Amino acid sequence: MNETVRLTMASGVDETAACGRLTIDLAALVENYRRLCRTSAPTPVAAVVKADAYGLGAAEVVPVLHSAGCRDFFVAHFIEAIRLKPFLPADARLYVLNGLMPGSEGACSDLGAIPVLNSLDQAKAWSALALARRIELEAALQVDTGMARLGLSLPELQALAADPAGLAGIRLTLIMSHLACADQPHHAASPSQLAGMRTASTLFPDIPVSFANSGGVFLGPDYRGDLARPGVALYGAAPTVAKVNPMRPVVRLDVRVIQTRTVPAGTAVGYGGAYVTPRETRIATLAAGYADGLPRSLGNRGAAWFEGTRLPIIGRISMDSLMVDITALAEGALAPGTLVELIGPNQTLERIAADADTISYEILTRLGQRYHRHYAYPSSREGGQGKS
Repeated sequence: MNETVRLTMASGVDETAACGRLTIDLAALVENYRRLCRTSAPTPVAAVVKADAYGLGAAEVVPVLHSAGCRDFFVAHFIEAIRLKPFLPADARLYVLNGLMPGSEGACSDLGAIPVLNSLDQAKAWSALALARRIELEAALQVDTGMARLGLSLPELQALAADPAGLAGIRLTLIMSHLACADQPHHAASPSQLAGMRTASTLFPDIPVSFANSGGVFLGPDYRGDLARPGVALYGAAPTVAKVNPMRPVVRLDVRVIQTRTVPAGTAVGYGGAYVTPRETRIATLAAGYADGLPRSLGNRGAAWFEGTRLPIIGRISMDSLMVDITALAEGALAPGTLVELIGPNQTLERIAADADTISYEILTRLGQRYHRHYAYPSSREGGQGKS
């Protein structure tokens, strides 16, 4: 039985005003969360919802994941925590991965968010606030196990463990680190980082460990710790390279045709004349460009699809449009307003990312606001109705 009901037209909004339709399948998102929970069991699974839930809308994503059982959510910046808090149920925990900028500690405490402390200075400032307010403040503690991005070094962690006053007033809820190469299952960096994480956890033996990201969930039980925190896999992207993607697609992107034309051989197409037609060619101009999250590098490399036919992108991607070769289609198959597929059954997120010489994360987080966004909810919510 189909878990969702998708609406053809927007509820109360003229969909034709948008440059295309971005369908976000929240039933698939929930299925991905449950798949990750089954794989990670008995380790519970959090959700990374930074960057507005990887561009898909945290205000829509978080309540659905909470209904599926998720209680721990991670954002990157405190500003994201401020924006997300009104949509977060009272029993959920909200972590700020990048910790806090100096001066924002009081506001974070007032909000009830939990900072991930990445330096001795962050720990000192959080402790000082706890002592000044005479309250206990929760925090996670991050250690750098080999990525050189965020977290305390092992010597810093050892110094902190040896001096309990450095964490006065703080109740640690997690000790954590981040895997740099978890998407590559046999990369030597992961066992090295695991050894570092084990060393770090012995310094704080009673604190739960959070280590596995999306790829880490699939590296095995040694990497999962006490709380897994996947991100991109929730949104349908492949958690590991060179393997069949076990996640369900969450996004579909269809873009509207603005105009079609036939041009003779030798016609320069787009900015800079970067493509010249080798023969008489029928061209469709589509209503999305790099301002809508379609990388400029897709020019002369990527494609759109229509009814199973690949339509090569020709010329450079413009800010608001792109051109495709539609010669392979029957004449009249496309007209102004027709939707053609950019991400969907014929073209995965990974395929368009590869054509753009980037990664699925970047494609997702760049999807713009000029698309008509249609949310397809699990059947248990809103009577199975989509929301646009």
